[in-house]
Amino acid sequence: MKTVLIGAGQAALQTIVSLRQQGYEGDIHLIGDEPFIPYQRPPLSKAYLLGELERDRLFLKPEKFFDEQNVTMHLERTVTSIDPEAKTIAGDDGFALDYDKLVIATGSRPRILGLPGRQLKHIFDLRGMSDIDAMMPHFQAGKKLAIIGGGYIGLEAAAVGRKMGLDVTVLEAAPRLLARVAEPELSAYFTRLHEGHGVEIKTETSIVGFTESTSESGCVGGIEFADGSILDADMVITGIGILPNIEIAAEAGLDIENGIVVDDLGHTSVADIYAAGDCTYHPNDLLKRKLRLESVPNAIEQGKAVASDIVGKPQPYHQVPWFWSDQYDVKLQIVGVPERVDHKVLRGDDTTNSFAWFYFTDGKLTGVTAVNRMAEFMAGKQLILKACSEGHEISPEQLVDEDSKPKSWLA
Repeated sequence: MKTVLIGAGQAALQTIVSLRQQGYEGDIHLIGDEPFIPYQRPPLSKAYLLGELERDRLFLKPEKFFDEQNVTMHLERTVTSIDPEAKTIAGDDGFALDYDKLVIATGSRPRILGLPGRQLKHIFDLRGMSDIDAMMPHFQAGKKLAIIGGGYIGLEAAAVGRKMGLDVTVLEAAPRLLARVAEPELSAYFTRLHEGHGVEIKTETSIVGFTESTSESGCVGGIEFADGSILDADMVITGIGILPNIEIAAEAGLDIENGIVVDDLGHTSVADIYAAGDCTYHPNDLLKRKLRLESVPNAIEQGKAVASDIVGKPQPYHQVPWFWSDQYDVKLQIVGVPERVDHKVLRGDDTTNSFAWFYFTDGKLTGVTAVNRMAEFMAGKQLILKACSEGHEISPEQLVDEDSKPKSWLA
């Protein structure tokens, strides 16, 4: 049997690891469009950009792993088509492979801000290792860095910029930071945090283009707003969201709806083709709805589910989503993605860097946002799982009481 994986990220690697761990002895082929073996993406905008993490430590497995596990690597290859009837894929330069099982783990890509002047140098997207390598030489103390997009990626880059002595401005089109992914109180906290570290934050901005530097031909020199004003910038990072890489799946006739439609084992609408990771739109029985998640935990768990089905020992994906972000000396941990919040309570003081917000829907705990509160995050994760699977309820007053230890909530 031959299993082919398109994409060389976290989901693809986990599928390979799980296949071999569960005794799969068939051929495995991994196809990636970058020149690198699978690597971690979360540290890119943090420790790697800051220079605190060497490149070798980014790689999820050493090169020898792929030799030892008999995985054939096809790097710097782009798959351009899938033929489900012939069970073949084709790519650039006449590249082609047949398969018995195909796993699409193509991930996602940055949404491009296509405004006049976008072709100027020193305007960067922030997604892959090459993006970081290109911008690192420009992270010099005293330089003016403008970040378009007040989401987690943009804020992580802002924190690194300030640590390295850059003059940083964050531009957000919405009325507040993190408007699409966080409750207002968390937006307010991160606004205070970044302004306290010297970041200038501008919300409700309307950008119309980029201007050229007067001192460096062909390079960005500023950002122009709708009112005609210009913000000077030596470099720009855009972080306005990502798009799932679904094109080859759509052209092959797979069902698409906010991503590649899969079930809880990663099956697509076409036999012998699976999908996992950022590119999928999948059911979550615990949350009773479908989601597309951009997170490492999701990619890992979906990879495990896909591998389990390929080896004939199906273990469906059932997880409560969780995420994290590191900024300055703050570790933010989030569990749950409530569609609606009816009630919220605060444990600790959110004017400090140690607190946790708990979110309730219909009387049940559905979300936790913890800042430097590992115990609350871990306990909250278990409580949400119990709420989803067993209907478990916990008193908001108990969560707020600092004398009540998180481990006691699970008793």
